[in-house]
Amino acid sequence: MAARPPQQDTSSPDAVEFGIAALVGYLDHADLEYPATRDEIVRALGDPEIPYDGSGNAVALSEAMDALPKRTFESESELLDLLHPVFEEYRVSTGGSIFGRIRSILPF
Repeated sequence: MAARPPQQDTSSPDAVEFGIAALVGYLDHADLEYPATRDEIVRALGDPEIPYDGSGNAVALSEAMDALPKRTFESESELLDLLHPVFEEYRVSTGGSIFGRIRSILPF
């Protein structure tokens, strides 16, 4: 079982936010009230590309939310809890490819 990325102050330039930690940054600046639908959330955030690994691979929020069984979310916490395994699946599926391994060792 994978652990969630840390959700702490990452003002250090060495810190890379991905997955739900990156999504929280968008949610903190959005004008959203819960319960909220998938479409309301995507529209409020502008359908950003959310990085799902430290290498910068990303997925559109709308695409990640398509994998969820629910369309309405009672709270931000519920949304994040449901999206975490989706981002983790993207991370795991990309990390095993030869391109993913090469990209992870390069400094960009």
